[in-house]
Amino acid sequence: MDPSQENAQPNQGLDLSAVRSKNMPADQGRQPGGAAPGAGGAGGAGGQAGQDPNAVAVPGLVFDVDESTFTSLVAISDRVPVVIDLWAEWCEPCKQLSPVLERVVTSYGGRLVLAKVDVDANPRLQQAFGVQSIPTVVALIKGQPVPLFQSALPEPQVQAYFDELLKLAGENGVTGYAAVGGAEPEPAGPAHPEAEEALAKGDFDTAESLFKAALANSPADEEAKFGLARAGLGRRLIDKEPADLIAAADADPKDVEAAKAAADAEIVSGNAGSAFNRLISLIRTTAGDEKESLRLRVLDLFEVLGADDPAVTKARTALMRALF
Repeated sequence: MDPSQENAQPNQGLDLSAVRSKNMPADQGRQPGGAAPGAGGAGGAGGQAGQDPNAVAVPGLVFDVDESTFTSLVAISDRVPVVIDLWAEWCEPCKQLSPVLERVVTSYGGRLVLAKVDVDANPRLQQAFGVQSIPTVVALIKGQPVPLFQSALPEPQVQAYFDELLKLAGENGVTGYAAVGGAEPEPAGPAHPEAEEALAKGDFDTAESLFKAALANSPADEEAKFGLARAGLGRRLIDKEPADLIAAADADPKDVEAAKAAADAEIVSGNAGSAFNRLISLIRTTAGDEKESLRLRVLDLFEVLGADDPAVTKARTALMRALF
């Protein structure tokens, strides 16, 4: 990140073009939007899971498992993150959450799968995961459990958790995709030239609106997520002096809004480590809406920098510890 971006012209806000490349790193083997490399139309040469080393054949993106079939999830999780929904028929919050989980997982086009476990019928699995209440949602990456959340959450929060799960999976080399019946996921749509043009002009409100519209149509669009994060950062900092924001937060370390503004300023000033330390320290001492707003700001800044940034890798571990 180029610290010189701090002094952009105020009429255009901040030049965020150097925050990170708009394209995903080549070694992640993904096209923008999370599509598998080489993914094409139906019937293409790469359409069979067995012909693509990144593809994992699954019975569906959402399926039931029990104690006798659970071990199959371990093999899947070596190449695709597995989300596990621990539920029961009598649980009303489970009935609210399950369709949300199914909808969000499906929107990722094979980058995640959802395994549903009825805890009443599978008490040993409930015990293995230490489930005290339901619904409980955990994940498997390379056979290792990753705690996610309990209770019925709104869809945007569920998606935020899954976004972070995918980044954690990528850091551990789990970058395959699930192929149902041999079919590959649809390729991502085109880039967003109008939104990018608005962003380059410093018209952050327009850019934000266009990127949000793109995500409404394709929730797994990585390019739109990246653009939305940059637009939000630019809009929040337009006509602001980063040094003043940082000084204000330092003067009142418990002020959540000041901390979020200072973290934004530290990101564009090239001090990402300090930005994440500031926010995560407050996450440990806050609760309720304030804690959630801090968590979402951390995730937003993760998106700005990218999963391969060393500060993000370090902060993601600290965030997990602060939340759990």
